[in-house]
Amino acid sequence: MSRTKRITLGVAAGALALGAGLGVTGMASAATTPTPSASASADSTASADGMRGGHKGDRGQIAADLASKLGVEEAKVTEALQAFREANKPTTPPAEGTKPDRTAQDAAMAKSLATALGVDESEVTAALTEIRAAAQAERAAALKTRLDTAVTDGTLTQAEADAVTKAVEKGVIGGGGH
Repeated sequence: MSRTKRITLGVAAGALALGAGLGVTGMASAATTPTPSASASADSTASADGMRGGHKGDRGQIAADLASKLGVEEAKVTEALQAFREANKPTTPPAEGTKPDRTAQDAAMAKSLATALGVDESEVTAALTEIRAAAQAERAAALKTRLDTAVTDGTLTQAEADAVTKAVEKGVIGGGGH
């Protein structure tokens, strides 16, 4: 096989692996990532809470998890999340290529929820951190399962699956990163 053909095939295989990885990670992320809402504002990408999201899967899950971890009623948490989200709704979209300050958003949300729920701010921060870590672990496990299946089915090689995993872990593509 000529050198040009090998290079072309190598580039095509890399593009195919990246495309498959984006599709797989997008599907894995879509399966578990909630959208901005009253109860899922703790997971919205563009909202003022600093957490990631974008899909409507478990709007009530964040409120339920927070209520359980903080020992308060879920309805109160839902109301507090909605109030925070409404109070911090951006009036204009962010400039292209800019990201909101996640640390500041997290601190503002923790403070707002702590005040509204009558709990210590550090408890809210710890609960949000635990919930975020659990969601990340679920996304990573779902991605691994999908990649393992793709390798077993012959859709990807193990090297391609490993490359997708590394790209996700490094934040190059979405689906389970940081």
